Amino acid sequence: MAGPQQDPSKPPARTGGTGERTRLAPSTKYQVFVEVLTGQATQGEAADKYGVNRMTVNQICKTAKQGALDALACTSTVGRPGKSAEAIELETVRAEIERLRATVTEQAVALHLHQGKSL
Repeated sequence: MAGPQQDPSKPPARTGGTGERTRLAPSTKYQVFVEVLTGQATQGEAADKYGVNRMTVNQICKTAKQGALDALACTSTVGRPGKSAEAIELETVRAEIERLRATVTEQAVALHLHQGKSL
């Protein structure tokens, strides 16, 4: 007795509880994200279609969103990559360290000159 014929263009349906993991290619993950984002499928429908559970679809959507936000944060002008938030913070901290180093040097010289006059 043969089971129902499966459409070869679709991934196999979830069997649930078998312990087998379905690995999706990055392009397939992107397709899952786009389908959910555009309302073509709910997370549950996408999970059934691609043979994964809803938590996997949820994680794909969260990861894609965060990746998009990170990429957008790294562009200072349209189409030109900028500095990441970490690079900007590091640059700011290094500038502050240099400013403090110059201030300490200036104060050390002033103190040395002041002590030299009082002798």
